[in-house]
Amino acid sequence: MADPRCDGWLTEAADALDTGATLCEDLLPRLAAAGLPAVGVPQARGGAGGTVIDALEALSEVASHSLAAAFVLWGHRTYIEYLLQSPNLALADALLPDLLTGTQAGATGLSNAMKHLAGMEPLQVTAVTDGTALKVNGALPWVTNLRPQGFHVAAAVDGPDGVPFVASFAGTDGGVSRSDDLELIGLRGTNTAAITLADVRLPAGRIIAVNAREWLPRVRPAFAGLQCGMSIGLARRALAEARDAGGAGRGILAQPLSETTQRLEAAQSALFAGLRSRAFEADVAPLFEIRIALAEVVAEAVALELQALGGKAYLAGPGRGFARRSREAAFIPVITPSLVQLKTALAKRREQAA
Repeated sequence: MADPRCDGWLTEAADALDTGATLCEDLLPRLAAAGLPAVGVPQARGGAGGTVIDALEALSEVASHSLAAAFVLWGHRTYIEYLLQSPNLALADALLPDLLTGTQAGATGLSNAMKHLAGMEPLQVTAVTDGTALKVNGALPWVTNLRPQGFHVAAAVDGPDGVPFVASFAGTDGGVSRSDDLELIGLRGTNTAAITLADVRLPAGRIIAVNAREWLPRVRPAFAGLQCGMSIGLARRALAEARDAGGAGRGILAQPLSETTQRLEAAQSALFAGLRSRAFEADVAPLFEIRIALAEVVAEAVALELQALGGKAYLAGPGRGFARRSREAAFIPVITPSLVQLKTALAKRREQAA
């Protein structure tokens, strides 16, 4: 990671970030002080340079310490990516400085839009015009990194002309309401809540993309690719813990550990190749398949860690890290779009092709 001090803090804070909200206020500023949101952001835009693959690697490293921290970084960095790929340069120039320093939080409310794009569900936010401005209504039931200290959230809106667009809403906008944090079984330090939009007046300067159907396929690889970084980092850590725990009677695990590691590396290589070539913009199916494969690798990796630890995994002291990783692994299949939704979308594509 950019700053090794963040590495040490995440190791110490990982359990607290998973089980409670006491460190919510500290998390994003710590990540920003380590330079993590700036990875993959062009230097001309105030970032550290590099590509989205560099950002994915940084996110994977964070996930190897804390999935809660990686989940926050994913939401924040993905929102930044929306601004980088938006033709609305004025909006990006206005928001990027505070986002890169962690003064303001960025949140991606486009999970509904990504599912809509894949034909899974209708848009949940709509706009009407009163002749002078757009008025937006709807709800985003699950959004991460909604820091009470200040946030901006992206959402896809079904326009009055039937053309969906993508816009940014601030937590201070009239009509924007944030719920209390959701009662999650883990990842509780992520400022995850619901958003309600009630007659929010939307100025033209807040529009990220005027045509969501044309724009979303270009940003979906970054959205899902960075999401995959959470699986990569968690799987790497679980496999490393399993190898380190190997002792008498554990040699039988050497082959499955090697095979699972190879599957992880193959999925990661395919992900990086697709992002570099931009092939996922034209055909998203391989990206969905990689996301599914990585989730399966995470499940295998955590199961191998359990077998390598044996009874120690069930003791509160030595098993604490494993207990957290098992909860983290349970979240991977349900990150939106969930594995069930991805598999359903892929099955539908195969039926249509047939």
